[in-house]
Formats: sequence, C-alpha cells, structure tokens
Amino acid sequence: MAKSATVPTMGAQDPSDAVHDARVLGKPKMVIFGLQHLFAMFGATILVPTLTGLSVSATLLFAGVGTLLFHLITKGKVPAFLGSSFAFIAGYAAIAPAGEAHLLPYACLGVACSGLLYLVLSALFKVFGPLRVMRFFPPVVTGPIVICIGLILASSAIANCDTNWPVALLAIATIIVANIWGKGMIKIIPILLGVVVSYVVAAVVGLVDFAPVAEAAWIGAPFLWDNTVFSLFGPNFDAGLAITAIITIMPLAFATMIEHIGDMSAISSTCNRNYIAEPGLHRTLLGDGLATMVGSLFGAPANTTYGENTGVLALTRVFDPRVVRIAALFAILLSFCPKFAAIIAVMPACVIGGVSLVLYGMISAVGIRNLVENHVDFMQTRNVLITALILVLSLGIAYSAAGAIVLPVGSITISLSGLAVGSIVGIILNIILPGHEQPWGNEKETANDSDKPELTLPLEADLVDMPLSD
Repeated sequence: MAKSATVPTMGAQDPSDAVHDARVLGKPKMVIFGLQHLFAMFGATILVPTLTGLSVSATLLFAGVGTLLFHLITKGKVPAFLGSSFAFIAGYAAIAPAGEAHLLPYACLGVACSGLLYLVLSALFKVFGPLRVMRFFPPVVTGPIVICIGLILASSAIANCDTNWPVALLAIATIIVANIWGKGMIKIIPILLGVVVSYVVAAVVGLVDFAPVAEAAWIGAPFLWDNTVFSLFGPNFDAGLAITAIITIMPLAFATMIEHIGDMSAISSTCNRNYIAEPGLHRTLLGDGLATMVGSLFGAPANTTYGENTGVLALTRVFDPRVVRIAALFAILLSFCPKFAAIIAVMPACVIGGVSLVLYGMISAVGIRNLVENHVDFMQTRNVLITALILVLSLGIAYSAAGAIVLPVGSITISLSGLAVGSIVGIILNIILPGHEQPWGNEKETANDSDKPELTLPLEADLVDMPLSD
C-alpha cells in the first residue's frame, strides 16, 4: 500500500536518471511507456463498471477523455492518469443495487453533482489556501468514512465468491502473490493479474459463456443515450429518486477529494516537483472534478487520480506527462471495441467476488491507516464520539431492514443512505465540538509553521507499495 509522502520544495535537484522530456527517448519508447500506464490502470478501472453495471466502453472512453481534460486544465504539467474511483461504488449500490439500467443514470446524476464539490473546494483553495480549508475535513472524519465504504460493500463480495469459492480464492491468491513478491510491472498490476488468471481458469473449467462475445461487433459506439443522465429528463423523471441520489452520493466526494490531495503529494514526491504549488491544488482539483462530472453525465464512473500510475512513474523514472496522455489515447481507442466490452461482461461472478473481496478490505484498511498515520488521539472524547457515530450510523443504517432513512418531503420521498448520514453527522460534529484535530501530519509543526512549503498528506487506497522518494 502507498505510504504518506512529503511534498518536496520547488527547486530540488532531480536524480540524474529522471526523464522529464520523453521525446529524447524516441517515439517507439514513448508508446511503450504509454502502454505501461494503460496496463497499470486497466484492472482497477474496468473493475468498477463490472461491479456496478456501468458501461465498460464508456468507462474507458471517459477515463481517457477525463485524463486529457485534467492535463489541459493543469497546463500539461502533472503526469497523472484519471481512472475509475472505487469510493463511489457504495453510492451506485445504494441507488441501483443490482445494476438496474433504469436506475444507474440517477446514480450518475448524484456522482455528477458530487463533482461540483470539487469545484467549490478548488475555489476555496485558491482563495484561502489548503491548510485553512482542510481543517474542516481532518482524518478523524475521513478515516471512518473510508472504513465504512469498504465494510458496507463486503457483503456483495462474499455473495459473488459463494458462486465458486475455488476460483475466487485463486483470484485472491494471485493478487497477494503479485503484490507481495512481484517485481517491476508485476507488482504494479496485481488486480489485473488476479482478474486474468482466475478468468482463464474459470473459462477452462466451463464457467464462462462466450456466445455474447462472438455476437459482439468489433467496432461500435462506446455509450448509449439511454444510459446517460440526459435521458432522465422527460415525462418519467423521478424527482424524489434524483434528490435521494444526490444527497446519498455527494458526501462520498469528501473522501475522494482527500484522496486527490494525497495523490498529488505522492506524484510530487515521486517526480521531485511541487505540483501542489504549481500548477496548484486549485487546478488539479478543478481538473479532477470536471472529469468526474463529464464522465458521469455520459454514464461512466467517477474519475480519480490513480496511485497505480504513480507506481509506474517511480518504476520507469519517466516523468513526462506526454506518456500519460498516450495512455489516455489508447484507452479512448479501446472504448470503441464492443467485443472487448463483451469479454468483460461475461466475466463470472466468482472472479469479480475474489478481486473485490481484497479490494473492499483494502479500502477499509486505508481508512484505518489514515487514522494511525495521522496520529488521531482517541484519548480525546470528541474523537471517540465522532468516529463512533460515523461507524454506527453508516453501518447500522446500511444493514438495517430498510437499508436507508426514508424522509417524506411533500410529494417527494427522499432516502438517505448510511454513508450519507454518517458523513454529514461526522462533519457537523467536527465543527461544533470543542477541540480540533490537525488535518495532516504533526500538529505542533503544522500549527507553528503554517507557511512551511512542505506538507505531509495522507494517501488513499491503492495496492502498490511503491517508493515515493529517493
């Protein structure tokens, strides 16, 4: 798993083997490095639509488009790839628990609205700076929220594993072996390897029906109009469900925005460039938020900066954002192949279950790590109360008979998920209770030296134990 990283000050000297302009390597090598970034993001990115019922082709298209949009807004300076975010899986499950095609656009509407929070936070960072803003979202709030995201999803992973435990266990074992003992690119793509190995075995033992793959065309449109948010607005529009989706899913953005800041810290440390200062968090957050909004409107998952690709940067020492843009172009090209999407669609549930079992557990583990690495003091009653209420409300409501808190508002019925209630209560308690946790790192150091150009930030979930600095 990724570790906390210290953002270097501007002007630090790069190691002699670092490459910031890949054009000196020649176009063939640039393409190869771009393909490495494609494979690194691939397994996790396509797993999100597989778990939620969203379109694989639309996911790849808007991962590529979102990455290019991010690079445009950040002036082409940050070598980041934007892939599917796992933090919103619980939101999709709350609105469309079985991946219902007619309900997914409402979930996408909620995700698109959550992108607006990125824009608000971007503006606040521009005006007030990161330290003043992030004190409202300390680890004592974000850590328990991330823990609950993984735990709420755990039951669906077990249900999928129940269809064939031997294959599911093979997927789990492959991920563990690749992540712990793998070298080079093997260590960077454990999820992809887990999917491929268990999928092949499932096919060999006759668990896969490839008829839909044979019927699928080689070239086709990556998304359908009926799967977009725009298709909702008509005579059958359900305003109550739309409001429910927005209220349920928007709070999840608090976790992903913390993830974004951590990823920018990791990329800065890896590349020995202070991207938090230039082009600035306000630009990177704006790019991430707009990419999420655009993708969601067209039926794709929320986007987020990928730690897997930061691992590729550390592995190759090629820090030129051009190679990441090459990977984005490959993703866009692959999105126009329905036959590839069909291969993903016929993946057995046991393969999905094995991979997601590890993934969901890792998400919760990252929430715990967020609390530990930031030295959250549980000798303080306020911290115990905030954490306790977030956990109990989020998990208790999620596993209750109703699965949500239903509120009739006039002619509209609004359902609040456990995560939404827990997140809102946690943020409010953090503001009104006396005492305050520092958002990052050492409390005394941050308080006494707020202008210091180095920031220690928490990172979010990825399965790569990568070196963040030399």
